[in-house]
Amino acid sequence: MNLVESNEQLTKQWIAAFNVHDVTALLALYHEQAAHFSPRLKLRNPSTNGWIKGKEALHHWWADSFQRLPSLQYELVNCIANEQQVFMEYQRTVDAEATTIIAEVLEIKEGKIICSRIVGN
Repeated sequence: MNLVESNEQLTKQWIAAFNVHDVTALLALYHEQAAHFSPRLKLRNPSTNGWIKGKEALHHWWADSFQRLPSLQYELVNCIANEQQVFMEYQRTVDAEATTIIAEVLEIKEGKIICSRIVGN
């Protein structure tokens, strides 16, 4: 498997882990000091300016999200991968909220996500 195929596979693993709300499986895809940006993070905790770093912060963010939003699901719409990153679009659905399309970039190094950032929203 080449790097592009490996990065596409990582994306599928990411979506699968997210949809079963498996924080441990999600964290296994990330580097220890990975950074993550989300406009929703900025809204919930303005002091972060939308950024968190490290697996402990990622764990807290996702565990809280899954607890608050037990129906939260993502459906992969588009995935474009190269050897260093993946651009993906997914449909975000959660009860009592409008369905939205999210664009996210995963930067990957040595098989682990080193940075993920949601574009827009």
